[in-house]
Amino acid sequence: MASLRNSPLSSAVHPPPLNRNKNGADRPSPFHPSVWGDFFISHTEDHKKIDAWTRKVRELKEEVKKMLIRAKGSVEEMIMIDEIQRLGVAYHFEKKINYALEHIYDANVDYDDLKIVALRFRLLRQEGYNASSDVFNKFKDSEGNFKEGLCSDVEGLLSLYEAAFYGTHGEDTLDEAISFTKGQLTSLMTRLDGPLAARVGLALQLPMRKRIARLDTKFYVSLSQQQKQQNDVILELAKLDFNLIQSMHRKELKELTRWWKDIGLAAKYPFARDRLVEGYFWILGVYFEPHYARARNIVVRMFKLASIIDDNFDVDGRFMDLKVFTDAIKRWDLSVVDQLPEYMRPCYVAILNTVDEIEDELIPGEKFYRTDHLQYETKALVQGYFKEAVWLNSGYVPTLGEYLKVSLVTAGYIYMSAASFVGMGEEATKEAFDWLKTRPKFMMDSSLIARLSDDIRSNEHEQKRVHVASAFECYMKEHSLSRSEACEKIREMITSAWKDLNKFCLKPAPIPFSLVMRVVNLTRMVEVIYLYGDGYTNSSRDTKDNIRSMLVDPIPM
Repeated sequence: MASLRNSPLSSAVHPPPLNRNKNGADRPSPFHPSVWGDFFISHTEDHKKIDAWTRKVRELKEEVKKMLIRAKGSVEEMIMIDEIQRLGVAYHFEKKINYALEHIYDANVDYDDLKIVALRFRLLRQEGYNASSDVFNKFKDSEGNFKEGLCSDVEGLLSLYEAAFYGTHGEDTLDEAISFTKGQLTSLMTRLDGPLAARVGLALQLPMRKRIARLDTKFYVSLSQQQKQQNDVILELAKLDFNLIQSMHRKELKELTRWWKDIGLAAKYPFARDRLVEGYFWILGVYFEPHYARARNIVVRMFKLASIIDDNFDVDGRFMDLKVFTDAIKRWDLSVVDQLPEYMRPCYVAILNTVDEIEDELIPGEKFYRTDHLQYETKALVQGYFKEAVWLNSGYVPTLGEYLKVSLVTAGYIYMSAASFVGMGEEATKEAFDWLKTRPKFMMDSSLIARLSDDIRSNEHEQKRVHVASAFECYMKEHSLSRSEACEKIREMITSAWKDLNKFCLKPAPIPFSLVMRVVNLTRMVEVIYLYGDGYTNSSRDTKDNIRSMLVDPIPM
């Protein structure tokens, strides 16, 4: 369709809106087939082992709780919280960690060690506390530059580097910190080895603020096993917990794979991206914890249906058929299905029926306004797709402002955020859904990062395709700039949007912090999925490896 960016709901391949062969046969798919097929349907679990692991996890959790109590108010407490978070088991100790961070914030202890100062700042900022960036001024010289003596403190530099990405507008010290630490760490990499080199390399590849915890867990488990002073209790808990959660995720994916096969859309739309497992992987970045199982099931189904709709617009839909489909979605009525082209009917029926099924799965107090909002966002998404189809069909190059007004919707992140809220129980209030409808700046910042990041990652690839004008083309035409100049401007917009996102995350927020983090995690996932290109459409390399790490290969015990 009109979308030429590599968003989850916008494909990377953008042919003209000429679709089926004259004889009515489907054109070959421009996408590779499913990497995983029925793999997760046939996967089995060792239930005796799982039961034994479950009992051991309960014991270890009690030990860690005691350790947190003993470390209360000390530097060791912050280090332990950081370790618990990095190893993926913080959800077991959420209340204790929140209480500890509140105490750490109120105590406002003035530390001298750069590593600890930066650690405290990051731990507080990532949980919404407005810790002051002025704490880093003590590490500057009389001319306002970071002191040369810091250059040999690799742990301190790395801690400051990770902390600085939580900065907001006007915090110049944090901007300077990123530039300073990045340069120093890059230079030092040639002389580092072992776990420290691995940690620095990962951070330089993508800072913690833009990574997802679930992928980091196995990485940090591996590093912890190589370190002499690791906490054996937390490490064992992390390994057991990872394997237990992995088993649970495989069961969820087995159920979703059966659903996907039962509705039969992959067979009916062979030109589309068959990426159920990749969609599930995407949503694991949003929430992996056991108590969000229902929420994951709901949002993955909505994700996949929107992906199929998008591929109908991008790859196989005649322009006039797209108009009929868009009008039908706006009406949201199964009685109009006969008015649709035959090839579009299965998709239309599937999305209306799925929303009805989701409503049946919700408890009485959750119904109606949640699925009403799913309808609202689906209609908005499809109307955005059609607006882009109009541009493509007419060859129109919009201004950047026009482009973003539509493409921030078709990026799919507002739709995905709404879908991610639906199964979250009491955390997702009616007020939160009403807030989404206002298109708050926070949501638009998230969508901007997703959309523009996609445009940057797909920039070179798209020049080989027929496509709607991207942010680059829009900005180049509007301001008479070169592609490199436009690219620099787009990067500045992404950096600015991250700062706005960070600002919104500071308490108090107009919605519960757990909902804020769903949006932040979605934003992080676009950084992960598109780190080396479009990892959703072209999922047979890095994305496949990440999925295998998270969902197939357990941690050796």
